[in-house]
Amino acid sequence: MTTRLMIIVGSVRPGRIGLPIAGWVRERAEAHGGFEVDFVDLAELNLPFMDEPNHPMLHQYTKPHTVAWGERVAAADAFILVTPEYNHSFSPALKNALDFLNKEWWRKPVGFVSYGGVSGGTRGVVALTTSTSGLGMVKIGANVELAFARAQIVDGVFVPGEKESAILEKEFGELLDLSEVLKPSRLNG
Repeated sequence: MTTRLMIIVGSVRPGRIGLPIAGWVRERAEAHGGFEVDFVDLAELNLPFMDEPNHPMLHQYTKPHTVAWGERVAAADAFILVTPEYNHSFSPALKNALDFLNKEWWRKPVGFVSYGGVSGGTRGVVALTTSTSGLGMVKIGANVELAFARAQIVDGVFVPGEKESAILEKEFGELLDLSEVLKPSRLNG
């Protein structure tokens, strides 16, 4: 049985480098063979700013876009968030996408591929960890951190180094293992 991995592109900025980085993650996940990949570009998903009248925990969605987003997230077994660091935090588009839902994220593993300046997006992941933990997601140990990643974009394609490729493969293994371990707790959650 394959694990359903959702890869989320966390930036919607024009000219963003997150899209080619996420393209690399997608390509490697598909080549891995252990995943059925759902690739989510938040710019294409185009969720409005939170517009549901009820708290997401109630699971009483009134908008078609929320119902569709909820079904997609509920179908996923694991996540990789490809996230920039914005002002020592993460993007508001990613926060909004997370906040639209609640139970759909519960007890599912999450890994990060972050990018930014000197910190490689680490501070953004630290901020994001609070939100994902609050949703009941379980952070894996390995995370790709890309400092000054724009230098690794060649003709619109992300060109990884050996280190990033090795860490990403480790992430895949952890996501697969943890997804299996957490499945019983999701059924009871």
